Amino acid sequence: MYYDDLSPYAYPVTEDGDVFTEVGSGVRFVTVRDAYRRLNIGWLETGRPWTAGPAPAEFASKLSTVLGEQAVNQALGVHECDLCPEPLDDARPWYEPRPGHRRASAGTGEIRVPGAPGTAYAAPCLIGHYVLDHSYLPPREFVDAVLAFDLQHRSTTYPWIAFPWIPDDAELYDARFE
Repeated sequence: MYYDDLSPYAYPVTEDGDVFTEVGSGVRFVTVRDAYRRLNIGWLETGRPWTAGPAPAEFASKLSTVLGEQAVNQALGVHECDLCPEPLDDARPWYEPRPGHRRASAGTGEIRVPGAPGTAYAAPCLIGHYVLDHSYLPPREFVDAVLAFDLQHRSTTYPWIAFPWIPDDAELYDARFE
């Protein structure tokens, strides 16, 4: 699925808002509606233009940390990287990197990175693979936002979510009590 970098986010599965999943257990979900403007970053596709270049090492490291901390709009299916020349090998799990790669070439969700007040960048989980294994270079403002992202900042109501703009009235679903 392709979207231009910095275009308004409009992925149809989440028209009702973003669903943040607790990474540790995967059983608590918080839905946030219209709390911030979302901009697309890193929705790449074969045959569509994208910028290549070396990413700063500090950015690549911090992006990997963000990917390990967040789970947004997790899907039930797996999206494979179509920039890779060969499809995934059924003999290895989809979540393991291919030989010679540093990140898995398939993903099931997204991340959010806060930008200017009221704005967040929406990127697929595959963005780490695109940056590290295909030399995708996101726009400078996204690189700066990742570097500035304070992963220690937590919502007072939902402290397990590494994202600063979760409103106190966001909807909570906790599968542990269902």
